Amino acid sequence: MITPFTSTGAIDIGAFKRLVEYQIESGINGLVPCGTTGESSTLSHDEHDRVIALTVQYADGRVPVIAGTGSNSTAEAIQLSQHAEQAGVDAVLLVNPYYVKPTQKGLYLHFKSIAEAVSIPCIPYNIQSRTGVNLENETLFKLMSEHNNIVGVKEASGSLEQMKKLIQMRHENFHLLCGDDNMTVDLIEAGGNGVVSVAANLVPGKMKEMVHSALAGDMEQAREIERQLMPLFKATFIETNPIPIKTAMAMKGWCLEYFRLPMCPISSEENYQVIKAALEGLEIEAVKDDIEKKD
Repeated sequence: MITPFTSTGAIDIGAFKRLVEYQIESGINGLVPCGTTGESSTLSHDEHDRVIALTVQYADGRVPVIAGTGSNSTAEAIQLSQHAEQAGVDAVLLVNPYYVKPTQKGLYLHFKSIAEAVSIPCIPYNIQSRTGVNLENETLFKLMSEHNNIVGVKEASGSLEQMKKLIQMRHENFHLLCGDDNMTVDLIEAGGNGVVSVAANLVPGKMKEMVHSALAGDMEQAREIERQLMPLFKATFIETNPIPIKTAMAMKGWCLEYFRLPMCPISSEENYQVIKAALEGLEIEAVKDDIEKKD
């Protein structure tokens, strides 16, 4: 989920609640607040904790809440994860420690320490392009073998080959979730279990239909929806996430086109038009009233 802001830079609570309802009403299977798309790196600890608590409150048990609580500091990740557990989340999503580029031993010890500090399910998030380090399959296999609450991975390595090898290695109840919308159908076809989606912020119903068609083995239907959504998938990464998806959502009135530095508005009119064109032909619900609410 994105984190909407008001024009003064505060969290737009009204818009956020509306987004939660939109996702649930569209049949989404879970909510992930405070991930990369939620600009978690620009939230204070108090804001981070509040967004997670609000998500749990607004979801009200209707769908699972998987809170982004990763950090480049193991101690901080433990603190955020423990607070999320106290707030009532169903699981935590733990991005690879960024910037520090730990060894595989360091990654193992990092995720091991968090898993031992909470009792809820933990889902590592492997994204080398934004963290500088790849969580290798052997390390992940060791973690899932030793810790029952390490129940899955969000895989955004970009390597379908790596994901396919993990599918062959994993334990029976370990879930492999795609981290790239445009690779979702390919991964499910190979034996994956779903996606943690960026595009679903705007088209949750379509994403659900695509994923559930693929999971049911109706690849023809899944591929047709994938074809329809591919321009949007590409547009959402024309610049650094979450700039494009938040811009697209602002076009439809779901939020203001407001970011916290160093995130900033779309850099060129050309890219803005690419995003606008990607929305044409898609049935996307728009908000007609004033979305800005005071914190």
